[in-house]
Amino acid sequence: MESLTVRIARSSARHPWRALIGWLVFVALCLAAGAAVGTNSARTADYRVGEAGRAEAMAAEGHLERRPAEQVLISARSGPLDARAADSAARDLTARTARLPEVAGVAAPVRSADGRVLMVEVTLKGEERDAKDKVGALTEQTSAVQRAHPHLLLQETGSPSISKGVDEQRGADLALSEKITLPVTLLTLLVVFGSLTMAAVPLLLALSSIAAAVGLSMIASHLSPDTGVGTNVILMIGLAVGVDYTLFHLKREREERARGGGRLTSEALVELAASTSGRAVTVSGFAVVASTATLYLASDVIFSSLATGTVVVVLVAMASSLTALPALLTLLGRRAGRRQARRAARGLPARRPRDENGGRAWTALLRPAARHPLATLCVSVLALLALVVPLAGLHIAEMSRDTHSREIPAMRVYDRLNAAFPQQRVTHQVVVRADAARAAEVAAALTEAARLAGADPLFTGAHRLRTSADHRISTLELHVPHLGDSAPARASLAHLREDYLPATVGRLGDADYGVSGDVARYTDYPAHQNSRLPLVLGALLLVTFLMTLYAFRSVALALLGVALNLLSAAAALGLLVLVFQHTWAEGLLDFRSTGSIGSRVPLFLFVILFGLSMDYQVFVVSRIREAVLAGTPTRQAVLDGVRRSASVVTSAAVVMTTVFVSFVFLHIIEMKQIGFVLAAAVLLDAFVVRVLILPSAMLLLGERSWWPSRPGRPAGRSVDQVPPRRRVVDVR
Repeated sequence: MESLTVRIARSSARHPWRALIGWLVFVALCLAAGAAVGTNSARTADYRVGEAGRAEAMAAEGHLERRPAEQVLISARSGPLDARAADSAARDLTARTARLPEVAGVAAPVRSADGRVLMVEVTLKGEERDAKDKVGALTEQTSAVQRAHPHLLLQETGSPSISKGVDEQRGADLALSEKITLPVTLLTLLVVFGSLTMAAVPLLLALSSIAAAVGLSMIASHLSPDTGVGTNVILMIGLAVGVDYTLFHLKREREERARGGGRLTSEALVELAASTSGRAVTVSGFAVVASTATLYLASDVIFSSLATGTVVVVLVAMASSLTALPALLTLLGRRAGRRQARRAARGLPARRPRDENGGRAWTALLRPAARHPLATLCVSVLALLALVVPLAGLHIAEMSRDTHSREIPAMRVYDRLNAAFPQQRVTHQVVVRADAARAAEVAAALTEAARLAGADPLFTGAHRLRTSADHRISTLELHVPHLGDSAPARASLAHLREDYLPATVGRLGDADYGVSGDVARYTDYPAHQNSRLPLVLGALLLVTFLMTLYAFRSVALALLGVALNLLSAAAALGLLVLVFQHTWAEGLLDFRSTGSIGSRVPLFLFVILFGLSMDYQVFVVSRIREAVLAGTPTRQAVLDGVRRSASVVTSAAVVMTTVFVSFVFLHIIEMKQIGFVLAAAVLLDAFVVRVLILPSAMLLLGERSWWPSRPGRPAGRSVDQVPPRRRVVDVR
């Protein structure tokens, strides 16, 4: 039975213009449909996890949830603050902002302890997640007051303006990433193919796939809300896999062209490439999709958004490599044929095709594995295990607001706010839900909790008690004079949860209570991730095993693939700890160490790397399997398969690394960490695992590599089983 990939490729090759126009129409429709339905952004409730999330939900039930607020600081440009002038500016600001429809209220001005700063706090309407879209009107009024009082300095900060600044910085970072990635990728492909036209094909197809994926992701956001990171991951993963999949096809088509010596038509070459590399792309693409889908098990809106973006862009990249690429290859092949005919008519010799079977460099790199497989395996594994050692000191933490770049103006003002008003640094919100008849008991218990906290030097002693209109929900706000990511702030939360509340509110019996706030969020989120980690990793290992088993019908290779993926991912994560949890690389990579790794980074690394590693695993092992099925002994098939696929794996790794490294230049610390660790993981996987460890292990296993199938008579058709003449495979 003829494979689906071959049938699709043949159809595109026979009708190339129809296939290309169809692809462009598909991309345009995706963008148009996405623009029509818009993006469904995640709401504040979508981010709630753990006790903090439960407490926030109860507060929202009583309409006592935290409202987004902006703080405007009024100070002198130099010297002491003129109190009268500052009060006049504060009144002007209050009058202007109070009239804004976006504003819920304006608090009375508060003077700092040293009298040098006057603060006006403005509370906005709506949810925290929506506030960044409303802060512009407030910023305009602040600027108007600044112009009216030029001798004073008015500066604005707060969660809404910081979020807006982060979004603007992210947009600028993405533009910078594109400026770095696209030229370097094009240059890499130019070196690989020696032709600007051929180098442009993978890049153009990847970009069109990204465009289509952006539109489809907007539609998908109505099923899984978008958290604002979707575009980042679509660009990062889309460019990497889009170029990879096209590269696999192109390299195989050129190899078959060189082997055919001009005797095969462009359509036949496309069909041959589809029957081999096309199948590998399909398997590896679905492996990435299946691996990434395990992120949904994390029960986290950000991971779900990352998963959705990755799944969509990988599926689109697969579609482009199976439809638009064969059409392009056919047209380019026909043009090359006409050019060759003109050269022949003028009596010029035919151009010699480039060697696509690996060169001396790769033969030399493979020599250790070929001559001393056991020693090579041991040394390589020990080297990676050495990189795993720093994992013993891994500290996972939620990246708080304090980790944002100080190039954002609102963050610099935020630092001034914390210095002038320490009581503004952290607020714990205790939320209690009980029968309305017990409101007095709840209030008494919360008052006692406030008294206990007031005697604790970790708290300021100030508190605020509120009760909902129906008297079912009560909240207590307690202030802490420490930054949210500091040890004292975390200790204050522990005292509150473990000591003060159990001794007071906890004695009410059937009352439901919890603590929310920034510190509670930063504490509960990593705990939530740790609780989901075994489930996600277990599913990931199972998916990897099953996909490899399906691809090669070999339990031995499936187990080996899982082990190698674990090793390379752990080594990359250890390297990340070595770099980002310490300060020695701060100047080199332009970051400020938080002494921790972002809570989302390890899980995202494992899931994405397991999927991307399948690209190399499928492509390399399928070449080996193809040779074995053709009668080549396993030892020679391993060496030939790795050597022949080495150049394309290397090229793909360089492209992927370029894409990921560009994210190291971003300002958001978590994106820096993700870019660095993925780049490191890809390099380790391509140059250590696939060139040293994999061939060494397979040489040592010998015929046992294919267990339980037999190499000469496999149990069912394999990934690249190619009959002598047709070389077409059966895709089940």
